[in-house]
Amino acid sequence: MKQLIYPLIIFFSLQVPAWGSSFLLPMDSEQTDHLKAYGFIYRLLAEENNKVHWLINFRGGSFLIEQSPQQAQNLTTKGIRYLSMSDMEVTLLKQQIESQNSNMEWAELNKVAKIALYSPKSASPWDDAVSLALTYAEIPFSTIYDDEIMKGDLKKYDWVHLHHEDFTGQMGKMYTQREQPWYKKQVKEDEEMARKYGFGKISQLKSAIAQQLKQYIEAGGYLFAMCNATDTFDIALAAYQIDVVDAYYDKDPIQTNFNDLLNFNQTLAFTNFTLFTNPRINEFSNIDSSPNYQPRTVLEENDFFELNEFSAKSDLIPSMLTQNHESVIHGYMGQTTGFDLSKIKSSMTVLAENQALNEAKYIYGTFGKGFFSFLGGHDPEDYQHFVNEEHTDILLHKNSPGYRLILNNVLFPSAKKKKQKT
Repeated sequence: MKQLIYPLIIFFSLQVPAWGSSFLLPMDSEQTDHLKAYGFIYRLLAEENNKVHWLINFRGGSFLIEQSPQQAQNLTTKGIRYLSMSDMEVTLLKQQIESQNSNMEWAELNKVAKIALYSPKSASPWDDAVSLALTYAEIPFSTIYDDEIMKGDLKKYDWVHLHHEDFTGQMGKMYTQREQPWYKKQVKEDEEMARKYGFGKISQLKSAIAQQLKQYIEAGGYLFAMCNATDTFDIALAAYQIDVVDAYYDKDPIQTNFNDLLNFNQTLAFTNFTLFTNPRINEFSNIDSSPNYQPRTVLEENDFFELNEFSAKSDLIPSMLTQNHESVIHGYMGQTTGFDLSKIKSSMTVLAENQALNEAKYIYGTFGKGFFSFLGGHDPEDYQHFVNEEHTDILLHKNSPGYRLILNNVLFPSAKKKKQKT
């Protein structure tokens, strides 16, 4: 069967699509716009009675949809490459994928996740790789912040993203930016929000928000985080009811022996870390494998991380989260660039890493009924993003493997859950 299917697929990839029964959206290097393809699939799922299958580990994680003249027009308009397949070809492909000898899986997608991005109202909308990716892919989302979470609005959403957010209440430890208008505005907004809900300082408000987000995951929510939202979230959980914030930020002293009091049983992903509390040091802890107070130990041109390979049949979610047309991806920095492998809990799954640097770039875990994944760095197509720097033009990166990792997270909640084989 393997000898038959590959010539068939190659043959039809070279032909002008003819009417058959299905469209294949290849997601390998032949795809003309990977990011738009995700948005097309999302919108298709949002409509009733549309069948979509995600072909895990087949041609970069391709999609199979029902064929129609309207879909052909829509795909062409969006600049998305597609191939026409007959019923016989689909049957042969399904047999190949479902063979126990293949590391592939035929996954049915049957719903869409209602998406929320956690972001302050005054934040620049372009300074977030996820909002850029969703906007370009034309995937709808809502923006929420502390007010909505404190009001209980998290339950309205299936998927929540956290980006450049500091859950310790230290305002990102951006000491050098403290006189900038945007910084002062953010401090004022956060102080007003803390007072609104009866907290004496920002760190107490952010601690409460972290607890709400943890409960959201436990109840079955999906959470995705990038940059310093990854480590500061766990720091806030470990430091619950412990003052780990310098007086520069909250006007009262740090609790004595605070590092000895951290409760790692309350964290989701990280353990045995040590906090850095000096307000002039732009780093939160030794979770970050590339601390900002010293140069990165690898040159930009040599900075790469590698996606780990998983069994598509027994590890479906990690396989979905790593679908890509490239297995080795150029690295990029952020306030939290990557995660020290020695600080990651054994319960976590490392999805991508740079073994030479002892660095995990992308990790996944479960908690209660829910799921979460953390991706290090700020912007996959901006190696070292600076404050007020011009935003990324995604039109120039529509085949970005780094942005694909973000959009994998948007689609994996759509997969129909299969019973475990026992």
